[in-house]
Amino acid sequence: MTSAAWSGQTVLVTGGEGFIGSTLVDHLLEAGANVRAYVHYKPYGSAGYLAGREDDVDILAGDVRDAERVSEAVRGCDTVFHLAALIGIPYSYVAPESYIQTNVIGTYNVVNACRHHEVGRMVHTSTSETYGTAITAPISEEHPLQPQSPYSASKIGADMMALSFHHAFSTPVAVIRPFNTYGPRQSARAVIPTILSQLHAGAAEIRLGSTTPTRDFNYVDDTARGFLAVAGSDRALGHVVNVGSGREISIGDLAQLLIEVSGRDAKVVADDSRVRPDASEVERLLCDNTRAREWCGWTPEVPLEEGLRRTSEWVRDHLDRLEAKSYQI
Repeated sequence: MTSAAWSGQTVLVTGGEGFIGSTLVDHLLEAGANVRAYVHYKPYGSAGYLAGREDDVDILAGDVRDAERVSEAVRGCDTVFHLAALIGIPYSYVAPESYIQTNVIGTYNVVNACRHHEVGRMVHTSTSETYGTAITAPISEEHPLQPQSPYSASKIGADMMALSFHHAFSTPVAVIRPFNTYGPRQSARAVIPTILSQLHAGAAEIRLGSTTPTRDFNYVDDTARGFLAVAGSDRALGHVVNVGSGREISIGDLAQLLIEVSGRDAKVVADDSRVRPDASEVERLLCDNTRAREWCGWTPEVPLEEGLRRTSEWVRDHLDRLEAKSYQI
């Protein structure tokens, strides 16, 4: 769909208060859509990065595990982007059942509501973690799925649930599989903001786990454009579409690049407490984005160095919102 095609459309974004979700909301508003955001209910009333934007966005608080509330949010929508999920890999090791409840059953509730309310298009969010360590690279959508963490297993289950509704009921579902998205608003749970927050806090040592794994980092605005492109592609229906830069970098080299971009001086120090359990580490991720380019007309626009510079500036200006604590890639 072109930007003009979104004008006047009613669009739901589940998880709209989050890092990628709020950026997608920005792009939809700019394209003229009427945006409804389903945000995770919290007793203290936080709406994340949508806080204070009630004049622009119809914000509904709830939980994707609540089928009735999800149905209420989906009713009357033309397009649904389903991003709400538990995403932290470390927590999935200690609370795997919560990932099944939120990611698998939550996705069932959303896709079932889309079927019931005859939504024109649903885009379900996957993750490159479903591939596990690359067997062949770059990784195409035909690559085997390898559940190397309870998180990735729950996302594989969620992906299959979404696709099953396309095959069984002709529900118009497409699956977008972003590789490692980064940029402004990302929490220090992730590797790039946690390194930058340490640097801008004046740390002389940057503590990391494994530095040899490689990742394909995609700037958040490019990922958001990928969502819109997949939603506009009839060819993507019933399929998975990778969205990634097609460039890989090791975590060690990334840390050195971030030191340069930030203008700080620090050295990298190994920290065994940050290493994933044996056989759980994903050693290599590199995206084959052929489908995104050929089926959806999408290409990444922001080079890694430029994206890291923008992210560094944002972290510097929002350091009080970030905590330089332990993470897992």
